[in-house]
Amino acid sequence: MTRALMAIEADRQAVLALPIDVTMLASLRATAQLLATHYSTQIEGNRLTAAQVEAVIGGSRFPGRERDEVEVRHYYAALAHVEKLASNSDALRELDIQVLNGLVMTGQVKAQPYRDGQNVIRNAADNSIVYLPPEAKDVPGLMHAMVAWLNHEITRGEWPLPVLAGIAHYQFATIHPYYDGNGRTARLLTTLLLHRYGYGLKGIYALEEYYARDLSSYYAALTIGPSHNYHLGRAEADISPFLAYFLTGMADAFAAVRTQAARAASRGARDQSGVLRQLDPRQRTALDLFRQDGSATTAALAKALGLSERTMRPLCARWVRDGFLIVADPSRRSRRYRLAATYEALVSS
Repeated sequence: MTRALMAIEADRQAVLALPIDVTMLASLRATAQLLATHYSTQIEGNRLTAAQVEAVIGGSRFPGRERDEVEVRHYYAALAHVEKLASNSDALRELDIQVLNGLVMTGQVKAQPYRDGQNVIRNAADNSIVYLPPEAKDVPGLMHAMVAWLNHEITRGEWPLPVLAGIAHYQFATIHPYYDGNGRTARLLTTLLLHRYGYGLKGIYALEEYYARDLSSYYAALTIGPSHNYHLGRAEADISPFLAYFLTGMADAFAAVRTQAARAASRGARDQSGVLRQLDPRQRTALDLFRQDGSATTAALAKALGLSERTMRPLCARWVRDGFLIVADPSRRSRRYRLAATYEALVSS
């Protein structure tokens, strides 16, 4: 584990120091989000290929794969919400986790209540019990304790953040607070913690690929303790094998990103990520629209951001006041906006 942590930190510092221009960064981020969506849903049995996942996000339909399409769209929306949550350094809330599960299961930013009954994970081949999670009555207390412990340890700063993220992944999966969506929510929780507390690596990596590459190793790493019953050993199990597995995956992903960033730097890319970090997630999404079209109407911006025009209008007005946008066409019916000079230079470079 020590070797993996040292490799993670070395690659993290190297990537942060390398120049990555805004066009390259946007491309790498989009690729990472698509891969995360593809592999995280694939782990749960989704049958869409990586190319089909990209097509679904773009609006395509695949008859006979409607359930798979819904899972992909929901997970992609949950990733976008993770990015929004990660843009601040507030303490983790149970509500954040409940909303992530709500997005995974319904596609709506609405907190999902914990399960109210027993959940049993069985082997599909012989129906034997693989894991018996804690009783429903214990779930709220266990989740509250997990979140409180994570916030305390993050503030204390004595454990490396990757270790805490790995513990969060394992503990959430072990509590198994929902009937469905636990694996996807655990992976989203991990991403949130890493991105919020300094290990987002500019949003250009996806740990999910590491898990999906060898599912048997992923499940074996999670299956710890002398019994399949939470109350008979799983709760007090030594989780160092899972942490070793998790940290090795992070090290692999960070090494791959370092290679990509180094290639961009060798082509003379200018580091514009500092400017991007000053923007909120919606503004960063808007950059892609302006990169394609140069200017945009309120309706086009609303569609790109998944907002109503009624919500978009005051947001555009605020962005103009903040110096992010300028009014290119002031007519009431066809008002168009352009990026202010500083940001227009980014997308045209």
